[in-house]
Amino acid sequence: MPASGLLERNRLIFCHFDSYSTALRFVRIDDSVMLPAPLPEGASMEATPTDTGDTPTDVLRAVLEKLNINSSQIELDDGFEAWLSTDTGPIQIHLARFTTFEAPHEAIAPHGGVFKPISELRRLPMTELTLLRQVFDLVMGG
Repeated sequence: MPASGLLERNRLIFCHFDSYSTALRFVRIDDSVMLPAPLPEGASMEATPTDTGDTPTDVLRAVLEKLNINSSQIELDDGFEAWLSTDTGPIQIHLARFTTFEAPHEAIAPHGGVFKPISELRRLPMTELTLLRQVFDLVMGG
């Protein structure tokens, strides 16, 4: 599949987990936690997995390149997978975790990004909140 559609068919949620304080924070840029762009209007949780030919590694590489983030600071979490249905086709959601000791605010600040706990993200669209709850349960559940 062409790389141009890669970021249309996939989104990433970036998070940082501080094992010392057990603080889980998500990257929010503008009004979304979906990177590199918010979900399209009408996205729903009703999609079934589809083989798009996209690998999570390719998605992560493309998003990191677009945002100019150092790839040594982040890794994919293979334990998370979600699919959404949209008018233009399914979108796969991936999870990437910053591996730095502290949340790397300087990596996302140039994009207007901030790290926020789930409790401060209540104004996000319900679909995004549902996905964040799934990530929260995965990370905090061990």
